[in-house]
Amino acid sequence: MWRIWLQFDIRRVLVGLHVVLALLAFTIHFLLLSTERYNWLDNHPDAKPAASAMIEQPETPTLS
Repeated sequence: MWRIWLQFDIRRVLVGLHVVLALLAFTIHFLLLSTERYNWLDNHPDAKPAASAMIEQPETPTLS
């Protein structure tokens, strides 16, 4: 295993690893912010969750 590190520079590998993990973290956080349920910036105390709003609405019969 130690011979692998003779081929690669450990500093470049660690910097690359940190860059990839930071990009992954930003991607996950921006994906969560784009959803209505997990957006923690636009949550208002009087706002209802989407699932409970759908359950509480009564069905209106249609006349055909």
